[in-house]
Amino acid sequence: QVQLVESGGGLVQAGGSLRLSCAASGRTFSSRGMGWFRQAPGKEREFVAAIRAAISWSALSSYYADSVKGRFTISRDNVKNTVYLQMNSLKPEDTAVYYCAAQQYHYSGPSTELGQYDYWGQGTQVTVSS
Repeated sequence: QVQLVESGGGLVQAGGSLRLSCAASGRTFSSRGMGWFRQAPGKEREFVAAIRAAISWSALSSYYADSVKGRFTISRDNVKNTVYLQMNSLKPEDTAVYYCAAQQYHYSGPSTELGQYDYWGQGTQVTVSS
């Protein structure tokens, strides 16, 4: 079992930055691919960024949605059991609840598919004002 707790959300002006954190419990964190998703009011949950497990069959280390590429960076600290999402140059359309997720399979690469993730955090609100 993996439990995930997000933090770091808040209100920021357009052009500003925020860093989200996701602390994971359990002993299998480093062997799981991790992802960030977001959901805006009235919209479906969408992929934002993903990072492979510390030991993975995948040659791809991370992957981003086109809408955030070049502005957001995902990283992980396997000693602290934490995954981060650094968000720069924020836009009003980035406003959403952001969720951290852990994949069901071990040694996984970065995945954009919600169905690949078995464990989810409670979400943290990010609001970008214009």
